[in-house]
Amino acid sequence: MAIAINSKELLTLLEVTPSWQNIMLTGRHGIGKSQILTKYFESKGMRVVALFLGQMSDPGDLLGLPNKDEATGKTTFMPPYWFPMDGKPIVLFLDELNRARPEILQTVMDLVLNRKLAGRPLPEGSRIISACNDGDEYQLTDLDPALVSRFNIYTFRPSAEEWLLWAEREGLDERVISFISANPEILDRSADTKEEQGLEKDPDRRAWEKVARLLENVPNPLPVHQKVVAGIIGIQAAAQLFLSFRKEDLTPIDLLTDFKKAKKQLDKYELHQLSLLNDALARFFETDKADTLERKTVCENLKAYHDYLLKKNREAYAHFVSLIDGTGYKQMLLLINKEMPETYKQIVEFIQTL
Repeated sequence: MAIAINSKELLTLLEVTPSWQNIMLTGRHGIGKSQILTKYFESKGMRVVALFLGQMSDPGDLLGLPNKDEATGKTTFMPPYWFPMDGKPIVLFLDELNRARPEILQTVMDLVLNRKLAGRPLPEGSRIISACNDGDEYQLTDLDPALVSRFNIYTFRPSAEEWLLWAEREGLDERVISFISANPEILDRSADTKEEQGLEKDPDRRAWEKVARLLENVPNPLPVHQKVVAGIIGIQAAAQLFLSFRKEDLTPIDLLTDFKKAKKQLDKYELHQLSLLNDALARFFETDKADTLERKTVCENLKAYHDYLLKKNREAYAHFVSLIDGTGYKQMLLLINKEMPETYKQIVEFIQTL
């Protein structure tokens, strides 16, 4: 069984693994493997070349076309379009490795073993990273143990919290973010129903981003919009999402700009609703969105909310404290520490009682 890592751990893995060691990431499709890799290495000034091996039908798609060397009379291979002829190291991302044809995998073997393609070496410092789909729903090719042994293998399992924080930073539709926050199990859920034509459509992270982008300019979705969304994430997930639109949940902005007004709805909230609001509040501060609001007003309303939880619901207050006392969210705690000393003192005293 491969070691499971989340998004933060993946970044550390990329940082500490030497370039000459190959990495294999297994996991479901649409969970952000290629996106994270591309962003990380491009920030380092390295070109990322993604090759979708499952789509290649002939080794020539990877090797390049054969060509006769007039000087020697021997056959050589013209370098493929992606090969770095400038001598600069690249990141070669071999996607869908376990969906490749056996003849393609034979070509990959020389590449990962000797770091050569048809006798032409990759530039020093180049990285080779592969991705494999994991699950019974895929049509997969059995990988040769000799090939597998050339990789450090990890199962990539990014948490729902990481996706929510990313979505908040990207400015995705708040309704989708709130829905996933309340139903994290549906973020990567496998389909449990089949459409009439026998094809399965289930939600994944890439699909949820599509939905959020689609809905961001649709303030009042119509039934036809639900059909459009169902084609992206499936009928059941779309139905659940649109049902949630009928609820008027408090947002961090509601809370931080007018607590007195928000309190009327807070009084109706149960523990799980308060916990979701705590989560949303922590993400709101982490993405610096609070900086767009008047600081004095934010502090006054945040203090009022803190005092409300402390007095009205100790379990929800404990959850609130656990969020800012953990390692995931720091910005709200920094604000409280800097500008709300009495509140900070109460939090410290509460932690000491645990």
